[in-house]
Amino acid sequence: MENHTQDEELKAHLLTANEQFRSLAEQHAQLKKKIEEIESKPHVTEGDELEEQRLKKLKLRIKDQMNEILAQHRHANVG
Repeated sequence: MENHTQDEELKAHLLTANEQFRSLAEQHAQLKKKIEEIESKPHVTEGDELEEQRLKKLKLRIKDQMNEILAQHRHANVG
């Protein structure tokens, strides 16, 4: 549980101190919203499904970049 709290504190710090992390977090939130909009449609077309898949892959790539920044800072703080 302690690691989770430390991660949340590190994320909060990076959101204020690291422009790249903040930008990625904003992009991630925007993609999440777009995906939710597609998923909430009563009738999803094939085009919607393809767009949803594309957005999910992009969102995952951004999350990986955010996790990389977190790992770099976590490592720097340990050493």
